[in-house]
Amino acid sequence: METSEIIKKVRKVEIKTRGLSQNIFAGQYHSAFKGRGMAFSEVREYQYGDDVRDIDWNVTARFHHPYVKVFEEERELTVMLLVDVSGSLDFGTIHQTKRDMVTEIAATLAFSAIQNNDKIGVIFFSDKIEKYILPKKGRKHILYIIRELLDFKPQSRRTDVGMAVSYLTRMMKRRCTAFLLSDFYTRDDFYKEMQIANSKHDMIAIQVYDQRAKMLPDIGLMKVRDAETGHEMIIDTSSAKFRHAHTAYWLEREEDLRRLFAMSNVDWTSIATNEDFAKALMLLFKKRA
Repeated sequence: METSEIIKKVRKVEIKTRGLSQNIFAGQYHSAFKGRGMAFSEVREYQYGDDVRDIDWNVTARFHHPYVKVFEEERELTVMLLVDVSGSLDFGTIHQTKRDMVTEIAATLAFSAIQNNDKIGVIFFSDKIEKYILPKKGRKHILYIIRELLDFKPQSRRTDVGMAVSYLTRMMKRRCTAFLLSDFYTRDDFYKEMQIANSKHDMIAIQVYDQRAKMLPDIGLMKVRDAETGHEMIIDTSSAKFRHAHTAYWLEREEDLRRLFAMSNVDWTSIATNEDFAKALMLLFKKRA
């Protein structure tokens, strides 16, 4: 992609997603994602009912009167985006590809993060770690992230979600809020990795899918190609039995995902490429507030 074209696309994504984060998510994001703990604020004189474990013995000894430490919520977060860049994300049939929507969602979350003075970092993954962007603050950093989201070329087209989640657990020493963005077209069972990651971090999963993956249109014979393996085959979409089996398989996969996230205590949402992702994110934020 030409540099001038990239710049135009970055600017277009910035205008849309920054506006969404400012006008829609300003308060919701803050209340949905709390700070990582309690930070020391000041000392004051001991009052009846205070926890004796909060007494500051050094200050107490100096003034010969009990003083306690006062703590407040540590608001600043580190936000990590785990972005699936495998081949299946290039698929799209109605309004946009799954990759386009993932880019817009990631950019919106990034702008929401910096408006709350949070650091934002990214892990691009396929069936291996493709790129790691260190968490930083600022508009310049986010524009760099958007550019990478738009123009990044992965080395592999396959997917391994569990590997990416394990990498996050190893890399991030301090607690962070992590958004996992994927279509979850993966054959691996990543329940154990999600459970471990969510015990250390605050994990949120966002599935992006295309409506045609759920319900096939009746258009007769059609050649389909697996974007990750390259395998091609002819399917007969005029067969009602085949279309029903396809939908049943999709619903079964969705139920497996729902069960996995429920068992690992991870909040998640599922968004089609022809849907308004802002509404889905708002509902997710409200549920967490």
